[in-house]
Amino acid sequence: MAKNKYSYIVKENEKVAKASGHELKISPKHSVEICRTIRNMYLTDAKAFLEDVIQKKTVVPFKRHNKKVGHRKDLKGWPSGRYPVKAATEILKVIENAEANAENNEMDIENLKLIHVSANRGVIIQGWTSRAFGRASPFNTPTTHIQIVLGEA
Repeated sequence: MAKNKYSYIVKENEKVAKASGHELKISPKHSVEICRTIRNMYLTDAKAFLEDVIQKKTVVPFKRHNKKVGHRKDLKGWPSGRYPVKAATEILKVIENAEANAENNEMDIENLKLIHVSANRGVIIQGWTSRAFGRASPFNTPTTHIQIVLGEA
C-alpha cells in the first residue's frame, strides 16, 4: 500500500484533524473550483454551502475552468458558475470524515475552520467505447485526490 502524504505541513503545537479521499471518480476541474470556494470557511458554513450546491440552491463560481460556462444571476462579483453535484457530494463526505476525526481528537467542533483544502488529479482509468465499422474510441475516466485539514480558529 502506498504512503500518501499531505501537502500541508503541521506546525508545532498545532491541533489539526485531517482526512483525504483518493482516486474519487469526480471531475478534477469541478473539485478545484469547489475547494477554492470553501477554503478558509468555517466547518458549518462549508457543510451548509455544499448541501445547498447539492440541492442546486447555491452556485459555485468557476474562476479558472470557465470556458463555455453559463452565467448565473445569483452570483455576486463573478458571472460564470455551475452546480457540480457529484463533486460536492464526494467532498462533503470527506469533510464529514475530517469532522469525525476532529471529534475523536477532542477538538471544539463549533470552532473548526478548513485551513487546507486541495484537489489534485489522480490516475486516469482507461476505457473504450465502440464506434461504427468495428472501431473504438477512448472513453477515459478521470479521478481526483482530495485533502482536507481542519484546525481550531
